[in-house]
Amino acid sequence: MISSPLRLALTASGLALMLAAGALAPAIAQDAAPAAAAPAAAAPAPVSPDTVVATVGGQPITEADLGFAAEDLTQELSQMPPDQRKPFLLRVLIDMKVMAKAGKDAGMDATPLFKQRLQYLEDRSLRRAYFADAIANAVTEEAVRAEYDKFVADFKPAEEIRASHILVPTEEEAKAVKAQLDGGADFATVAKEKSIDPGAANGGDLGFFGKGMMVAPFEAAAFALKDVGQVSDPVQSQFGWHVIKLEEKRESTPPTFEQVAGQLQQQLLMTTFDETVARLMADVTIDIPDAALKAAVDAQTETEAGAAQ
Repeated sequence: MISSPLRLALTASGLALMLAAGALAPAIAQDAAPAAAAPAAAAPAPVSPDTVVATVGGQPITEADLGFAAEDLTQELSQMPPDQRKPFLLRVLIDMKVMAKAGKDAGMDATPLFKQRLQYLEDRSLRRAYFADAIANAVTEEAVRAEYDKFVADFKPAEEIRASHILVPTEEEAKAVKAQLDGGADFATVAKEKSIDPGAANGGDLGFFGKGMMVAPFEAAAFALKDVGQVSDPVQSQFGWHVIKLEEKRESTPPTFEQVAGQLQQQLLMTTFDETVARLMADVTIDIPDAALKAAVDAQTETEAGAAQ
């Protein structure tokens, strides 16, 4: 799935809320823990959102207020140590309370512009609340595991090979290496002695790879080897000249749930978002008087729809 900046922005706050609430992370972490691990310490009791953490001129600041501020300041919080985040948020809220009172005392809350801003903030808060309740809460661990089961069912194994190579600068050197190997020399030993590749220290072992992961000339020569232990003739790439040895063959297997849970979670969140918005928009009449602006919005909507497919 290709995710546009708009869809990513609209879903980001809901995903953050879902993760912060622990909808999936604790369960995934538990599944990934070793079976013999010592019992974890009891989790602290949840803190009520009504808990007052400070008062400013008689006005309370609650745990819920800290959460609201965290939603708005995600980027800033990501750049500071965890133990500094709550004091930072509280400092922001204290400043907010003081300046809000000053603004109210000056009559700013009675201006038409303020009332328009207040309506915008109300709409934004309701959207966030609806997102968290109707969309983010629908992306449960069970839903993500169901997506993983479908992913596994649709997974098509592909050929993978493990190969080692010796990389040298010239064709003449590559031919000399091939002749040395044909004469019975140990491939790993020659790789350590002759190869200019950084992986020469481990005998030139490249590990397992599938098609599309290596440069074309190297890949073609490597996958053309039929028998384990077979060594290729010298082949040239932009890096130099390679002599390749086939070490193993296997069929690829799907990644574990833990390896792809985050990606599946994000994809499912976006799919749920798209479906929910489409349903909500079905009976809504939208009028944009500016023809040029309407055309631009329509074009962007079509691009969003195409990217989601």
